[in-house]
Amino acid sequence: MVTVDLILLIGGLAVLDMLSPATIGVTVLLLNEKENRTSRIFFYLLTVAGFYFVVGVSLMLGISALLESVSNIFQNQTISWIIFIIGAILFIASFYVPAKKSADLPSPKSKRLISIIILGLSTALIEVGTAFPYFAAISILSTSDLTSMEWVSILAGYNLIMVLPPVLLYVLYLLFGRWMDKPLINLRERLIKTSGSALSWVMCIVGIILIFNSLDYL
Repeated sequence: MVTVDLILLIGGLAVLDMLSPATIGVTVLLLNEKENRTSRIFFYLLTVAGFYFVVGVSLMLGISALLESVSNIFQNQTISWIIFIIGAILFIASFYVPAKKSADLPSPKSKRLISIIILGLSTALIEVGTAFPYFAAISILSTSDLTSMEWVSILAGYNLIMVLPPVLLYVLYLLFGRWMDKPLINLRERLIKTSGSALSWVMCIVGIILIFNSLDYL
């Protein structure tokens, strides 16, 4: 059943996923191109969001099949302890994520549309391994007794929220044009320098969420 608390919790995790340095950084790079800017950004963000959505649906279907064969698995004390320990590890490890002095964000290899799609897939593949908020959201959805239509809609909404910052940057660029060039360059450089810090905060918050969601069954 979809509740306000569930929506707020999943929405909060989606807001955390908005902190993706790679996705925002690539969008900034594409905004600086003169040719086919709109279509390239559209297909890039569609590829990233689509990849995450497919991964989410696949995981949900896999978890649903597992739940059918092993009832109440996430309410099992042993499983709850495992989730609690994972949360604790994420929380503790978040304080030891090294700050990146320099890093390279992905960039398109050519002007062709297929290059943008490949760029979107590569960005998603790079970040999906550290998409702790997304995996936490899927874990919560899988134990919330939702219909297929409900959790598919929530996943779609999650991915829409996730790509809102790049969309907002694009809208601002349309409104203010070249006045945005210098702020965008500064933003890209800042994203490169603070990517480790963003990951640290995400790990810390997701760790806390996992800890508190497992306490009831310990």
